[in-house]
Amino acid sequence: MDLPPSEELETLKAIDVLRESITIPRASPRTFALITLSLVFPLSFAILAHSLFTHPIFLRLESNYDPNSMSSSNSDSDFQYFMLFLYQFIYLLFLFTFSLLSTAAVVFTVASLYSNKPVTYSDTMSAIRPIFPRLFRTFLWVSIIMVAYNGLLVLTVLILVVLFGAYSSASLLLLVPVVLLFLVVHVYISALWHLASVVSVLEPICGLEAMAKSRQLLKGRVGMAVALVTGYLGICGIINAIFRATVVKAPYEEGSIWVGPIGKILIGGALVAVLVIVNLVGLLAQSVFYYVCKSFHHQQIDKSALYDHLGGFLGEYVPLKSSIQMENL
Repeated sequence: MDLPPSEELETLKAIDVLRESITIPRASPRTFALITLSLVFPLSFAILAHSLFTHPIFLRLESNYDPNSMSSSNSDSDFQYFMLFLYQFIYLLFLFTFSLLSTAAVVFTVASLYSNKPVTYSDTMSAIRPIFPRLFRTFLWVSIIMVAYNGLLVLTVLILVVLFGAYSSASLLLLVPVVLLFLVVHVYISALWHLASVVSVLEPICGLEAMAKSRQLLKGRVGMAVALVTGYLGICGIINAIFRATVVKAPYEEGSIWVGPIGKILIGGALVAVLVIVNLVGLLAQSVFYYVCKSFHHQQIDKSALYDHLGGFLGEYVPLKSSIQMENL
């Protein structure tokens, strides 16, 4: 697989990154097909299917709630809350696990093809084991940052409500820019996370170091990153909204679209297939975007060094690169 020369990578736009990403699986169709079936498909299916389990619980809790009754929290409600918590916990665990596994597999495979390193599905699966802890450490730090950031948002909203009242015009006017600023920063942190994930695989750093390196790489390419992340989140949101309106919600619910049982199966299957493609292209795009950022900052990528670095995940012998290393040995 050959990406455009460095001078061309520097000038690529977001749509060009997507075009390059779509062509990558042609270099190793069997490997990408197996990665898609074993990792990307379960991830995409879980993203949509979890609402099939949680939505009925929400309806049950809503029907049991009586604002005029002090005994609305009965044993049935407690059980429903327990099941809701259990489903959400399993879903989040499954989601983040397969998200990290998919990222590790796709980034490793793309880098192997870029460095002209022969790669098979078994090689990719073998490399995931040493890569996963690095990605998890980076993900853990991003999670801490997001929790702290969301806590700051909640605290800001509470202060505005206390100072100006929940429904006052001043409070509403101030909430709009706060929410917009939150969304912008949220997208930026998401872009940092995706780029830091690639850095954690392709460079000998992870965690906060990978976040700092991704922040450096994003300089001058923030607009492209925001466009890619916003486009991805927007498409996923539309797919999820259609799935909930046609497959999840009952015909009598507000916002639902009546579809027969067979239609639900067909539409649901089609939406899962579309989401699989979106997620795969998104994973490929974040890999290509890494090379775009490196080229923009004139940081050349040594293919032979990358070849050796990737071989280290497979337990291959890494040749010495300097006389100093030889002397130390």
